[in-house]
Amino acid sequence: MMQLKDKKILLCVTGGIAVFKAAALTSQLYKQGADVKVMMTASAQQFVTPLTFQTMSRNYVYYDTFDEKDPEKVAHIDLADWADVVVVAPATANIIAKIANGIADDMISTTITATTAPILLAPAMNSHMYEHPPVKKNMQTLASLGYQFIEPGEGLLACGYVGKGRLAEPEEIILAIETHFANTNNVPLAGKKVLVTAGPTIEVIDPVRYFTNRSTGKMGFAIAEVARELGAEVTLVSGPTVLETPYGVNRINVHSAAEMYDQVLQHYSDTHIVVKSAAVADYRPKEVFEDKVKKQEDGELHIVMERTKDILAELGKQKQEQTLIGFAAESTNVEKFALQKLESKNLDMIVANNIKEEGSGFGVDTNTVTIFKRDGSKRELPMMTKREVAHHIFAEALTFIEEVHQ
Repeated sequence: MMQLKDKKILLCVTGGIAVFKAAALTSQLYKQGADVKVMMTASAQQFVTPLTFQTMSRNYVYYDTFDEKDPEKVAHIDLADWADVVVVAPATANIIAKIANGIADDMISTTITATTAPILLAPAMNSHMYEHPPVKKNMQTLASLGYQFIEPGEGLLACGYVGKGRLAEPEEIILAIETHFANTNNVPLAGKKVLVTAGPTIEVIDPVRYFTNRSTGKMGFAIAEVARELGAEVTLVSGPTVLETPYGVNRINVHSAAEMYDQVLQHYSDTHIVVKSAAVADYRPKEVFEDKVKKQEDGELHIVMERTKDILAELGKQKQEQTLIGFAAESTNVEKFALQKLESKNLDMIVANNIKEEGSGFGVDTNTVTIFKRDGSKRELPMMTKREVAHHIFAEALTFIEEVHQ
């Protein structure tokens, strides 16, 4: 308890029906010992009065840029400097657009423009608004600038729609704030950019069919999540999966091996650590049919396959200062094939597992791996959760980086 004791939290509340959750959030933050100051837009005040937040926070509530209570201070600048963290909850499409485009026309947008504190945004809006291309573009822009997002939930929205856009629960927002402060005390990857690939790829045959594999993305998503918790700026290039984007991670969705190749190469040059855990197709149909392929009279269908571009081999060729980590999911001769891949792809580390072992295949929450390094060392790990495996991967990567730069 009291993990947030004496933490200075500026809670910015913008207009939407989810404002009532922000009131509950204020109460819970206060009970955890945080010093909470609330700022409201005019629209937010249409749902809940400033008096409610003043009662919950035991602090004056700010909403007018020109209402200066202390002549010795400029309120929005003073608050911008005061905060340990700024939390915008709910964050409407409007405030997200303002921040992304540098607009400062009310007290919240002006204060956010002036602050150097970390900013956590908890979006809340209609599901169609959340998926609207300009809104998504604004969120991607902010994520690329280091703003952290607290993913909205899915379900029945106040407007009657069912979908994604519901403000995260107060407990989830508090967990994100606690995670932020925990990371500031243990951030061995601070200042590092980490690129992770995850999930399967799909290779289209015709409008109905495609080739894919059994990967669910769980290992890669765990790696991305842990990297973010360790302080890295994380880009996750993911094939099709139902998994939720880890908190604070910039996710890029792809389908085919070619799309993944393009995205990974696009982000490679300024990346410090690459962990390529995706199960990328080695082959694709040489011909993609525009119409559905019909059943053949003789019962056989022959599809000619061609090689896809080898992403990991290309990264190995272009490698300069990056630390390059691959995966070898094998069913036989695991160590032999892993070491061959380590050498042929010019990797620094490779994480190998036997997909036929119980608890080590696709779609499960555990894994049993051996980590091989370029210096010839190896580390065998017992079965553990994929998050625990991810922690070990980065521990080994950091040790490798330290040794290289000694």
